[in-house]
Amino acid sequence: MTTQNDRPAGRRTGRRPGTSESRDTILRAARQRFAEHGYDGVSLRSVAKTAEVDPALVVYFFDSKEGLFTAAMRDALPPETLLDEVLAGPVEECGQRLVAAFLQRWETEPTRDKLRSILRSAVSHAASAEVVRGFIAEEVLDPLAKTLGGDNPRVRAGLVGSQLIGLALTRYVIEIDPLAGVDAAHLARVVGPTVQRYLTGELP
Repeated sequence: MTTQNDRPAGRRTGRRPGTSESRDTILRAARQRFAEHGYDGVSLRSVAKTAEVDPALVVYFFDSKEGLFTAAMRDALPPETLLDEVLAGPVEECGQRLVAAFLQRWETEPTRDKLRSILRSAVSHAASAEVVRGFIAEEVLDPLAKTLGGDNPRVRAGLVGSQLIGLALTRYVIEIDPLAGVDAAHLARVVGPTVQRYLTGELP
């Protein structure tokens, strides 16, 4: 039976020319290429060459380079799972749960390598940064802010996004001390109240 992972985004018909294993191979190659060459320096053909598959298979699964980059992010940071974790508890503690869940993914291999390759591409290339911002805002933070019911959900989502991306950049990519060495659970307790205020507190 064909699963959701076996199908490319935006396509639901036609003979499946590849397997979920082929899809995973393409995603691994894409993350490698994006990390080494940035978003602008990667083409679907170059990813296909690295993955040793037909370029048509990359198009079949992902449609476009943006679709491929977004799929790589979704693979590393599944929004549905993250939202379920954040919303599973008292509203007044969702900020800490969000930071804890976010850090937990960065603390775990192979997810850390997946996220690091994406973030390195984003900070060095404007096009990939735009895709990352759109993914985090539209698929994770906008739905969270709207579910919590606060005013100005897009502003709240943007503030939370700036906090999380900045935290990941300084801790896991640039590795600035002492932030890089602080225990993740402790860091979630420290940063959580700030994220909570962004999500549900009064904004000036």
